[in-house]
Amino acid sequence: MSFRPMFQRRAVAPVAATLLAGGVALYPRRTAFAEAPHESQKKPIYDDFPTEKTPAPPSLPSPPSTSQPSSPTPTDILTSQVREARLFLYAHCLAAENSFNDFLSRVLRIENAFTDTVASLKPSPESGERLMPGGIYVIVSAMAGSIVSRNRGVILRTTTPLAFGTVAAWTLLPVTMRNVSDLIWEYEKRCPTLAEQHLKIRETAENTWHTAVAHSAMTRARFEEKIGDARKKLEEIVSKGL
Repeated sequence: MSFRPMFQRRAVAPVAATLLAGGVALYPRRTAFAEAPHESQKKPIYDDFPTEKTPAPPSLPSPPSTSQPSSPTPTDILTSQVREARLFLYAHCLAAENSFNDFLSRVLRIENAFTDTVASLKPSPESGERLMPGGIYVIVSAMAGSIVSRNRGVILRTTTPLAFGTVAAWTLLPVTMRNVSDLIWEYEKRCPTLAEQHLKIRETAENTWHTAVAHSAMTRARFEEKIGDARKKLEEIVSKGL
């Protein structure tokens, strides 16, 4: 038992020498100050590292909310009915106003056409023809024709005043009657059948008039010839009696 403590002492001595050499080697040669380290120095190992932010999981789109259709309230129903009534009334009032305006426009067009037509029948001032005395004479001639044919048949009582008035009008108001005949011909051209009948009647009347004029001229010549012969005979008788 006496050798054991000696052995333990010999074993502890090398270990103590080793620890002492290590302490001397690791002993710091510079004095450490308490100021904060410079930015260029390395950070101590005990500083906290910045924590990385983990991305948040994407949020799923919320499903569309299916709201149940609400039934219209009495106020909404009344509002829609009033709106329909107003639109109905406005549409009918507008249609009535447009119809009235169209009617007035047609009346004004007819009036303007009538006045223009009557104005076109008036003779020009250069012709020297006057409507007032000539028209009175035409009316008097038509009345004279009705007086002449008052005891005749219906046809004569109808045509005689018309014939007397037409002859007097062409005699007293030739320019006005020419304008009237041209206007009638313009209306007749819209109906080809009536225009053809008018042309035939006019041609027949002109031929009859020329024939009557020729016959009257021949009759006048014969009558003058007979009068001349009778005058000669009378002169011979008178000369012999003397």
